[in-house]
Amino acid sequence: MPQITAEDLFSLSIPERIQLVEDIWDSIAIQPEKVELTSEIKYELDQRLEEYEQQPQEQSSWDEVRSRLWRKV
Repeated sequence: MPQITAEDLFSLSIPERIQLVEDIWDSIAIQPEKVELTSEIKYELDQRLEEYEQQPQEQSSWDEVRSRLWRKV
């Protein structure tokens, strides 16, 4: 497998880097059982889930967040 350097990544446009991050995240998300979480991260996720469940109308969907990010590019 060819080695990718930071210089290679910085030569990509911002939208290309965002797409790369999404692709990397998707490749991780298909194997959630292999992701090891610290107790601190588990606690934070539990807190965020509880906040969402208590006030779902106050939260943003991923589509809304992505849309806001793309408007800034």
